[in-house]
Amino acid sequence: MVQIKRVDQEAEILGIKDLQIRNHKSILTQEEMASQGFVTAEYSIDFLKKMNAAEPSIIAIDSNNQVVGYAIASPKSIKGYHGFLDELFITADELMIEGTPVKDLNYILIGQLCVAKKHRGQGLVTAMYDYFRKVLSADYDCVITDVDVENPRSLKAHLKAGFQILETKTYGGLRWNVVFQDWR
Repeated sequence: MVQIKRVDQEAEILGIKDLQIRNHKSILTQEEMASQGFVTAEYSIDFLKKMNAAEPSIIAIDSNNQVVGYAIASPKSIKGYHGFLDELFITADELMIEGTPVKDLNYILIGQLCVAKKHRGQGLVTAMYDYFRKVLSADYDCVITDVDVENPRSLKAHLKAGFQILETKTYGGLRWNVVFQDWR
């Protein structure tokens, strides 16, 4: 049984970091990345703590209290602390959602999403995003994230969870599908 909740303990931040390390593209083979997906950004423990202090992330915890999935909440207050996220904030602010400039919306980014290999295909991405919406939609107009175009598994999971492709952009030396859920 997996529980979806917000981060409220340092051990959970360490669990996010461990899952991030095990799924980072720098240690995976091309075959693993193509079939299982991957994460691109690396965040230090200190930065993860800063993000969680600003807005606690959503995690999936198994029966052994291990983090088996996460969606890192990234509010505008963490701008200026990490290059990958800064690029997404800059890009998001240049886009429009249904005729409204994103920069005029009160949005939150997903700084990264990951599910442990043995828990993939069980609906955790949708469950985490449903919970994310439940606890944050009163405070934000929408949620935005980006998915590396080389990561079709992640894009499929985001679309299944109700995200829509806003635009495909190049920044940080990579091509990204910028996706969103409108909560207005």
